[in-house]
Amino acid sequence: MSNISTKADEIVQSARGLIIAGGYNSFSFADISAEVGIRKASIHHHFPTKADLVRIVVARYREEARQGLAKADANIADPVARLRAYTGFWEACIRDDTAPFCICAMLAAELPVLPAEVAAEVRGHFRDLSGWLAAVMEKGAAERHLILPRPATEEALSFMATVHGAMLSARAYGDPAVFTTIVEPLFDRLTVFH
Repeated sequence: MSNISTKADEIVQSARGLIIAGGYNSFSFADISAEVGIRKASIHHHFPTKADLVRIVVARYREEARQGLAKADANIADPVARLRAYTGFWEACIRDDTAPFCICAMLAAELPVLPAEVAAEVRGHFRDLSGWLAAVMEKGAAERHLILPRPATEEALSFMATVHGAMLSARAYGDPAVFTTIVEPLFDRLTVFH
């Protein structure tokens, strides 16, 4: 995706912001046209359909997430600190409003009506993230830093759902502190030493 043109990149960034703000069905190529300053026909030149565009947005988002998780793996040895870095990332994004909601969480709410290629990318993101969380939790349990009342794969799903629910609640209340209020008990429940 690094060979994508500058104008196409602007279109992708515009679509990304519009998805975060309201989901798949909340915008059209006309909205992007107005924001980027390009004709709708030119958008179609880069992305023949909305599904093509949103699939690229989500694929790029997935790659960024994978790179971020790999960086955490490489730079943070302690599994609890890795989990805190993950939730801390979202806490900061919500607080400074740079990315107050996970694109894939937003799109997951629309899965029944999403084009198949977009839905596949969204599901892939959730598999990537839950797999990473499970691996971190398994490592934490093996090193006796985490207590897992259930198998790591189940705890990972619960952790992921809580983080995404906390994003939604912070948005609903218009208060970034709500995110931390909801997420912090995860660590109290899973850590050996508080």
